[in-house]
Amino acid sequence: MNQIGKGAKGIVLLAAFVLALVLPAREAHAQDRIPNGVYAESVNLSGMTAAEAEAAVEAYIETLRESSIVLELAEGHQVTVTAEELGLYWMNPDLVQDAEALITTGNVIERYKASKDLEHENRVFDVVLGVSNTNIHTLLTDKCLAYDQDAVDYKLSRVGGEFVITEGQIGYKLDIEASAQKINTFLTAEWTGGDAVLEMVYATDVPRGGDGSLAEVGDVLGTFTTSYKSSGSARSKNIANGTSLIDGTTLYPGDELDTLSLITPFSEANGYYLAGSYLNGQVVESLGGGICQVSTTLYNAVLLAELEVTLRYNHSMIISYVEPSMDAAIAESSGKNFKFVNNTDYPVYVEGITTPEKKIIFTIYGKETRDTVNRQVSYESETLETIYPDHENVIANEGLPFGFIDVTGAHIGIKARLWKIVTENGVQVSREEVNRSNYTVSPATAVVGVATDNEEIRNAIMGAVASGSIDACKAVIAAYTAPPAE
Repeated sequence: MNQIGKGAKGIVLLAAFVLALVLPAREAHAQDRIPNGVYAESVNLSGMTAAEAEAAVEAYIETLRESSIVLELAEGHQVTVTAEELGLYWMNPDLVQDAEALITTGNVIERYKASKDLEHENRVFDVVLGVSNTNIHTLLTDKCLAYDQDAVDYKLSRVGGEFVITEGQIGYKLDIEASAQKINTFLTAEWTGGDAVLEMVYATDVPRGGDGSLAEVGDVLGTFTTSYKSSGSARSKNIANGTSLIDGTTLYPGDELDTLSLITPFSEANGYYLAGSYLNGQVVESLGGGICQVSTTLYNAVLLAELEVTLRYNHSMIISYVEPSMDAAIAESSGKNFKFVNNTDYPVYVEGITTPEKKIIFTIYGKETRDTVNRQVSYESETLETIYPDHENVIANEGLPFGFIDVTGAHIGIKARLWKIVTENGVQVSREEVNRSNYTVSPATAVVGVATDNEEIRNAIMGAVASGSIDACKAVIAAYTAPPAE
């Protein structure tokens, strides 16, 4: 065959080869079909249109969404959710177009190579998953936080005069951010589908007292007693109730005791009765009347223990069961409270008891580190000024009959301060001012009944009321109510 014939034959063979290569590609492109051997993860997309392939992958994603993910929480608790609840979705749907374009794009040689590659090895596209961080945070907050557990410190109690230690409890707190990131990473980078168990991230809170420090408590740091022997039944019950609510408190170093938070609410359900108390310089009946004697007794025990007083108020008027400036008032309505901090290096235990003889005794126990042999601490009340009432209040009441009189005693006003005195070997080494207190002067007040049909008597009693003298009112009442002389 001549050279021309050979050249023509080569051209024909080359054209046939090109047609054999191009025509299938054009046919596949014309029919919009994905070539054989193409997968999205485990989903076979061979021969599918783009719409069919997308639907197939969506069906695969839907099966993934039905998978159960068990979230392991503290203390063996578990919460089971589905991947759908975690907001699982498909992030790269464009893989369908990439699969479709495998042998329909590029030059002849590139398409031919892609076609031959698929004959020898499947092409598997990764399905990229995403999750909703909003869904994850919501689920963790709504379903998992309920299993958080506060640490409970070891606690002291006294039974038969001996200290007993009650073991504490470890606390667990869910780390929402770290747990959410762990869920996200697992589902989007590690998970291969199916049910799974995933341990959540928790912060552990170790209870205080497990170090043996409570066993060191046993020394009396300070104790103080007051008497409420003259109190009526209701006030006595309030004192006993308030004391019992404070009794048994364990304070670790740095802890603050908030008296008001321990003894409130002042309600019948919380064991309180109506009794006399100070309000705006007047004695009124209120639930919890008498509770200030509890805080005052505790205050003095704390002073002797030399713990740090962080909040203290004096009464509005002078009281009788301690010296001026040695009181600590409680008044929820006006925000009066008593607080102190355990400023020692060991735990302290607060014991409060009431006796059948109507005495309150507060004792602060701890680890004594002070020099109690050569060093002594005492407190001294100093009155700076005494103010006496300069008048009496006499109030006529038209609704009460002549002869009725109710007198509330006067209170002198006092300005005072409290000194802390420290002696060593009997010699004073320091004298420190602890507080200053101002007690309001309050005149005696009398409510006098003036209702009578006798004009003479009415004129007499109204004259006595006008004089502003309680004794004058008493004299008129005595004169007109005394039995006739024999």
